[in-house]
Amino acid sequence: MRTLKIIAFAGSNRKNSINVNALKYAVEGARAAGADVTLLNLAHYPLPIYDGDWHAEHGVPAPLLALHPQLVAADGLLIASPEYNASITPLLKNTIDWLSQSINGSAGNAAFLDKPTGLIGSSAGAFGGVRALPHVAAIFSNLGAIVLPIMAVPHADKIGIYGGEVLNQRAVDGLNALGVRVVKFASR
Repeated sequence: MRTLKIIAFAGSNRKNSINVNALKYAVEGARAAGADVTLLNLAHYPLPIYDGDWHAEHGVPAPLLALHPQLVAADGLLIASPEYNASITPLLKNTIDWLSQSINGSAGNAAFLDKPTGLIGSSAGAFGGVRALPHVAAIFSNLGAIVLPIMAVPHADKIGIYGGEVLNQRAVDGLNALGVRVVKFASR
């Protein structure tokens, strides 16, 4: 049996991002379940704001040509989404908008279709990104992803997600379990 490939990334490229650090716990779970997990940093794939006219005039940006095949080849996805004004971040939305374009003859949803997708939101506040996650889930579902139950992590700055001591093992265990769940669904 081949090793399953999981792609993980966050809709934040901030230094010490709570969401990137939360995502790392889910990545640990997926790796423990036997998957080959690639944790991408979207800062390494700078894309212009999606504009159909720009796309028609300039074609597919080089960073997308590097990013898109990785998602197409993946068996599952782990995505962490910060919450900006109770919704999805511009970085994540723009990345999804570019990834959902037909590239080199592929279907527009080839990067997402039938891929089990674990969604995480975390914040220092009490909501843990829970207001943004339904928006993110709707977008991924619309693109054909199999969205697993979302995981919101409130007060993430107090559970060791910044790399310190783990103060909330329950949250860490939940993130690990989400990574395992994505691998289990991908193996079906």
